Amino acid sequence: MACVEQLPNGLVLMQDDRYFKLGQDSVLLAHFAKIPRRARVLDLGCGTGALTLLAWRADLTMTGLELQEGPAQLFARTIQENGLTNVSVIQGDLREIRTHIPHGSMQYVLCNPPYFAAGAGKSAAAQAHAVARQDETAGIEDIVNAIAWVLPTGGRCAIVFRPERLCPLLSALQAHGLTPKRMRFVHQTAASAPSAVLLACRRGGADGLVVEPPLLVCADDGTLSAEYRTIYGK
Repeated sequence: MACVEQLPNGLVLMQDDRYFKLGQDSVLLAHFAKIPRRARVLDLGCGTGALTLLAWRADLTMTGLELQEGPAQLFARTIQENGLTNVSVIQGDLREIRTHIPHGSMQYVLCNPPYFAAGAGKSAAAQAHAVARQDETAGIEDIVNAIAWVLPTGGRCAIVFRPERLCPLLSALQAHGLTPKRMRFVHQTAASAPSAVLLACRRGGADGLVVEPPLLVCADDGTLSAEYRTIYGK
């Protein structure tokens, strides 16, 4: 079933039950990212475009790269519906990044990649959901290689990932010259283990990682935290 979601910034997002829908991680990553003015931005594995639209600004030039035809076409319709002239979408495989995006042509990369190793986690009923959630079509090494290809020295990226897979992600980033600069863990409550990690990196940057205070979804009384409500515009 198709539906339209009103985003906090006033843009609309067209969604479909057949494809992975807007989730908390995209909202938090868009808030966490610090994209410089007039930057050329790539949303790697953009799906139906939620992350791109959440991070959208009029001064940016934004491109989404999506493997699956259905989500890419729906994103194209969303771009048209919002009348955005600074956003485009490319259907293509990030493992073939060199055929889609010129080397060093982006200044910032956003990525909400598949979390789970192939065969891990809960299997999605639809193949489109499985592609979005599991790294059967693109593993950590593929994703980081694509990020490194499009960023020049000094370029930046922001990624959301599972804490339990942080070690292989950090190893891949280091191997490709991407230095973590900011890290923030997302917790449901102050007493719970983190459910996600937000990571900002710089290509060719010097060592110096800042671990920011945790982002709490809920306050001690079980209600949504003030920061979480602010991020969602509530």
